[in-house]
Amino acid sequence: MIGLCLITLIGVGIRLLVMVVVQQRRERMNRQINERLRTLIAAYRTLGGSFTGDLAVDPRHRRDMRMVGNGEMLSPDGASDGTDTSTVAGSDRARRIRDAVEAALSDIILLGTGEQVRLATHAARELVTGQRVHTHDLVVSLRDFIRKALDLEPVPSDLDLPMQGPARIQATGSRGKDDGKKEGGGNAGGGGGMQSGGDTAVTGETGLDGHESMPQA
Repeated sequence: MIGLCLITLIGVGIRLLVMVVVQQRRERMNRQINERLRTLIAAYRTLGGSFTGDLAVDPRHRRDMRMVGNGEMLSPDGASDGTDTSTVAGSDRARRIRDAVEAALSDIILLGTGEQVRLATHAARELVTGQRVHTHDLVVSLRDFIRKALDLEPVPSDLDLPMQGPARIQATGSRGKDDGKKEGGGNAGGGGGMQSGGDTAVTGETGLDGHESMPQA
């Protein structure tokens, strides 16, 4: 009787241990799948967040854009033609888009399927060689994989979806904040000057009153 109870207890313990191990493994797999999907969805938004405008990725770095900009903006006598502001703003946006695309390609190479890894590697090699890159094929592969992983029906084949390209990165507001600080500093300086002027006027009135109160000779 005691032996039967001992065997039963050992069997129940082994069963509980197996259940705990299986549950932990399942939870770990679910976390990995969720993290993978979250990363690939973020990459999809980065690579396919635009339908209009320039849908190609400019691989040039800031130094290359500065060299091109200096060659185009400077006239033969060395004077600027006044287009440096728009050129710098456009180059900065293109640089931010390229950096985001490169980060997304790195994530896809790490967590994507075989087809996605091949497409991402091809796009990365084109960026390295200085060629403009279109990410539409990779976006389509990501979209099909994500919808299948989420148990969603495929995109209808009769739909004529427009070509997708990288999302446009918004500029930070640091420049506006700095301008606001400068304007605030200027107003504060102006207020200080007015206050100094008021103090001078008050001093002058005091001296005038003192002069009038002096006894007559």
